[in-house]
Amino acid sequence: MNKKQLVLLSAIITIVLALGAGTWLWKTVQKPEHKVATQNAETKKQEKPTKEETKQKQVVRQEVNQLSTVDDKVKKLVSSMSLEEKVGQIMMVGFYGTEPSSSVTDMIENKHIGNIILFSRNMQSPKQVATLNNDLQRLAQKQPYQLPFMIGVDQEGGDILRMQEKVSPIPSQQALGDVATTQQVYDVAKLNATELQAMGFNTNFAPVLDISDTDKRSFGSDPKKTYEYGKQVVKGLNDTNITGVVKHFPGNGRTNVDPHKDTSAVGANQQDLEGSDIYPFKQMINEVDPDDFFVLVTHVKYPAYDAKKPASLSPVIMQTLLRDKLGYKGIVVTDDLEMGAVNKYYTYKDMGREALAAGADLLLVCHEYDHQLDVYNGIVEGVKSGEIPESRLNEAVTRVLTHKMKKLPTFTFVDESKANDIVGSDEHKKVIENILGQ
Repeated sequence: MNKKQLVLLSAIITIVLALGAGTWLWKTVQKPEHKVATQNAETKKQEKPTKEETKQKQVVRQEVNQLSTVDDKVKKLVSSMSLEEKVGQIMMVGFYGTEPSSSVTDMIENKHIGNIILFSRNMQSPKQVATLNNDLQRLAQKQPYQLPFMIGVDQEGGDILRMQEKVSPIPSQQALGDVATTQQVYDVAKLNATELQAMGFNTNFAPVLDISDTDKRSFGSDPKKTYEYGKQVVKGLNDTNITGVVKHFPGNGRTNVDPHKDTSAVGANQQDLEGSDIYPFKQMINEVDPDDFFVLVTHVKYPAYDAKKPASLSPVIMQTLLRDKLGYKGIVVTDDLEMGAVNKYYTYKDMGREALAAGADLLLVCHEYDHQLDVYNGIVEGVKSGEIPESRLNEAVTRVLTHKMKKLPTFTFVDESKANDIVGSDEHKKVIENILGQ
């Protein structure tokens, strides 16, 4: 090979290497939303129902509407749904942006996701949030079975308050525990619910029933007072058509480790826990309609019940304790599966499978699209392989659909033009000022 040929060969090799590096770099730096489009092009072709399938499901929905009882409606839906559609209904996901993103749209259209949670990152103004939630419900309305979304938010009060600069300054539970009467706690919850309803929410992840003298999120260290105040929050929310979520079962007021960051364990024995930490939950279960609240289970470990698993993945805690011993019949929700207390120690596929198998009915995956896909796929694979009995999935989706048939029987679209006037109004602020004695 002469010198000219060598130079030419060297130039060709250089070009080929450069093109390969450029392709690798493009794949590496592409934006997440672009990744959604490229990763799921084939998935969309495979999973999106045909026109004939969609028509059949719409006929089922029409037949459901003609049935007289909630039980009959739910049985008809569950028997008609595919495995993948059932899995979508037992997940609640978050996303980034102030409009429905391509990732959440993909999850809704191709993974049949049936529930959404918003954070401050999604919220700029009351009117914008109302528009966003209306848009999300319109997406739900376009799906074959036309089932409304549960749309949730963590609006506890104090530091845990989304879009703080625009909503009313809902006090922390600690502040209310210090100065408020039960009636005033109810008034604040109803006020909070009025604002949430005006923005299109139907679920609030509150109240916190943890027992603590130091945690601002707690009503205090008195189990009876915590229950009484928590009951008023649930009542105030439900009187304005917002479902409450009591948390964090079985009570993580004793731990100083933030579950968002890492795991921890509560060393108390069963008698001690059931006489204090668990007491508010037990009373709520005994005294309040289970249709009015969900129970959110923490990622903290309780060796007195289960020496190995966090509560959110423990059949001993979710089934033996919460269901069998305490008699809870409503929806059991996991805390966000992206928290460090669990995602440092389990894959997302494993978490999805284990949470459902252990007794959870609704799984929260609040942030990343890839993690949501893994949880979804893990459950689908687990049911197909027989690792999770389909009867367990049917039990979970039956609870979710029963809630929707009872609490969200039709689509509700809020008046976007009124949201800015209702949320953070002077009237609401005055109520709070009077309670706090300002």
